[in-house]
Formats: sequence, structure tokens, C-alpha cells
Amino acid sequence: MDRMIAYCGLVCTECPAYVATQSGEAAALQRVAEMWSQQFNETITADDCVCDGCLTTTRLGSYCRVCEIRACGVQRVVVNCAYCDDYGCEKLTKFWAFAPEAKATLEGIRVGL
Repeated sequence: MDRMIAYCGLVCTECPAYVATQSGEAAALQRVAEMWSQQFNETITADDCVCDGCLTTTRLGSYCRVCEIRACGVQRVVVNCAYCDDYGCEKLTKFWAFAPEAKATLEGIRVGL
């Protein structure tokens, strides 16, 4: 399977919600919801986790539906933020503080541009 790189640099195809959605197993989605509910200290349901990746226009997880970075990438019509003229914007740098692996992914893409 090809890797799907989200606008922010996370790898959608490695996300537990994406993997659980693609498996079609309700129990897998429930496990992701329970894990994230504990991790983020909020109530997350299995339905919140159903996601086909942030580059799609079909099923999006509850976070992806409201993600500012995704909304910006869609508006700018870029493959992901590595291709944006404003690369390294404030939205991304704030996010990278919590997800440095996303920055590394986008930096790797920019090297090849």
C-alpha cells in the first residue's frame, strides 16, 4: 500500500484510526477510541475514529474534519504542506511541537522538490 502523507506530515496510512477503518473491524475502532480517550483525556467514540485519511473527501475522523492545517492545505490546493509557499507557517510549527515526526516527513519531501 502506498503511504498517504497528510497535509501536516503525519502518515495517514500508519494512523491507528485509518488502519482500523480499513480493516472494517468495529472492535479495532473501539480499541482506538479507548486508547485516544485515555491519551487525550476526553471522550472519543469509535465513530469519531472512522477515517479514510485526510487527503480524501469521504470519511474523515472527527479531528481531521476540523483540522486547521488540513483546511488550509485544501484551500491552497497543495499535495501537502511541503509544497506550500508558506511552508513552516505558525500552524505547522505549533503542531510540530507535538509531532516532530511530521516535520521530519515534510522536510524529507522538500529535499526532493
